[in-house]
Amino acid sequence: MARTVDLNRVAVAVEVMERESFTAATKSLGMPKSSVSRGVSALEQELGVTLLKRTTRKLALTEEGRQWFERARVAIAELEQASTCLSSRERDPHGVVRVTAPPDVGPILLDALANFHPLYPQVHVELVLTARRMDLVGEGIDLALRAGRLEDSTLIARKLFATDMGLYASPEYIERRGRPRTVADLARHDCVPFRAREGHGVWRLSGPRGQTTKVEVTGFISVRDVGFVVDACLAGMGIGLGPVHLCDVLVQQGRLERVLPGWRLTGNGLYLLHAASAFLPRRVEVLRDYLVERLAVTNELSPRGKRTSPRR
Repeated sequence: MARTVDLNRVAVAVEVMERESFTAATKSLGMPKSSVSRGVSALEQELGVTLLKRTTRKLALTEEGRQWFERARVAIAELEQASTCLSSRERDPHGVVRVTAPPDVGPILLDALANFHPLYPQVHVELVLTARRMDLVGEGIDLALRAGRLEDSTLIARKLFATDMGLYASPEYIERRGRPRTVADLARHDCVPFRAREGHGVWRLSGPRGQTTKVEVTGFISVRDVGFVVDACLAGMGIGLGPVHLCDVLVQQGRLERVLPGWRLTGNGLYLLHAASAFLPRRVEVLRDYLVERLAVTNELSPRGKRTSPRR
């Protein structure tokens, strides 16, 4: 069975042997001479051999000590190099950060990540866009963006913004069917209900003055994926509730139009999550902090991704 030794004592002994002096090693290590001497003696006890011959005037290595020293100093040097390398990596973070997010969040990540790369060019972001809630620990995910109710209380979560949903339709649909003037008009339009039953859904909307109302809507297709709702609206299939942060960009591109702009559905929020850890890798830490700073003001952004004047 291999002997277990104290690496601190190994480092002290190597320093003594390299300098061939307890006194010189004491000054180099910044330790009391008595502590250095006790450390070497304790190491010899652990190893069961005598490493040094001590006299009042001279310090010499035994044959066992010489053999041990040749290997130990290499090992200590390797450990110091590894620590230096790790410290350098932490000062200049690089490596892969795996991030997962719902597909509809992809567009708002695009601008943020484009601006992140010049700041940390050695950090590679591996982005997994999926509606499935991935297991962060089991699937090796560093950061996750999730909308809605959080279920795993073991994760560290930071709320970024509320996931507001607005009413949108394509220009082609509005030209064909007209534009609703009131919330009640939605009941007479083709809609794309989210999580509806047999094509019937109920939208509970908040108005411009804080009032709330609900309207029953119908459509020949209903889905459980927000991204598909947006695609259906783009295809002219009806009016749908889509994420404001995504659809307002499509409005600027002329591909969608906002319907009843004073009305919206306020979602639970978008969260940035990571596994609880006392030592989060620096590459993960810098991306986390950057996304929090960028995305926490997404609801203050214009559709082209430039920050507007802050609300007072």
